[in-house]
Amino acid sequence: MSAHDEQQIAAANASGKTPVVFVHGLWLLPSSWDRWAAYFEEAGYAAVSLSWPDDPETVEEANTHPEVFAGKTVGQVADHLAGLISNLDQKPVVIGHSFGGLLTQILAGRGLAAASVAIDPAPFRGVLPLPVSALRASAPVLSNPANRHRAVPLTFEQFRYAFANAVSEEEAKDLFETFAVPAPGAPIFQAATANFNPWTEAKVDTENPDRGPLLIISGEKDHTVPWAIANASFKRQQHNPGVTEITEIPNRGHALTIDSGWQEVAETALTFLRRFV
Repeated sequence: MSAHDEQQIAAANASGKTPVVFVHGLWLLPSSWDRWAAYFEEAGYAAVSLSWPDDPETVEEANTHPEVFAGKTVGQVADHLAGLISNLDQKPVVIGHSFGGLLTQILAGRGLAAASVAIDPAPFRGVLPLPVSALRASAPVLSNPANRHRAVPLTFEQFRYAFANAVSEEEAKDLFETFAVPAPGAPIFQAATANFNPWTEAKVDTENPDRGPLLIISGEKDHTVPWAIANASFKRQQHNPGVTEITEIPNRGHALTIDSGWQEVAETALTFLRRFV
């Protein structure tokens, strides 16, 4: 457990409040949730932005030492997060974005979440649509099989297409400089091959009755996880006896959790969670 995670978990336990665990996706760090954490703290929750294994503390450090990201797999990260959550005194609500949205569903499927929100979640086994925009967004990784074992940075042009297509050029550049870090290539390959691999780690127990209520949020203009993928995930999750809902945020791309409209998305998540926790 990193000092960052230990401090946040201890503070959440000391508060006596319901924890809200934030799970970031590829090309971002836990600090990408800082504004969300403050927003949910004000709403009465104890915010916990968990790290993936070996996450650097800062974007500068991450870009200086990209090798620390290499080789991380979906299963490794899911088990790491589950271990961290086990240190919380209360079952948390969990919010995740992109691959963090997939991890959120994995954790919920293990019965570890009181309720959860998956924002533009990466696909899992059984999610079949593969839109052209999603293929283009993942091409910087999938174009080279050796990337499976590497940390892969995005150029600004790649980030612009995959994350920041729905904001201005100026805002896109600011987001890229403020938030973008290298990411492990392995999870992209795992998601891309999940439907061909019965033993894939990119799978979700959608039928566990202890999954808890789940909301899937989709950005209307998302290139990386377009509506077809988010809706297919929703349809798979409908097999669960718990509450399962989906909503689309108009005119938003994959950067919807970090761009200037982040609060609209946070409010959508908070409104859903307050119904249950």
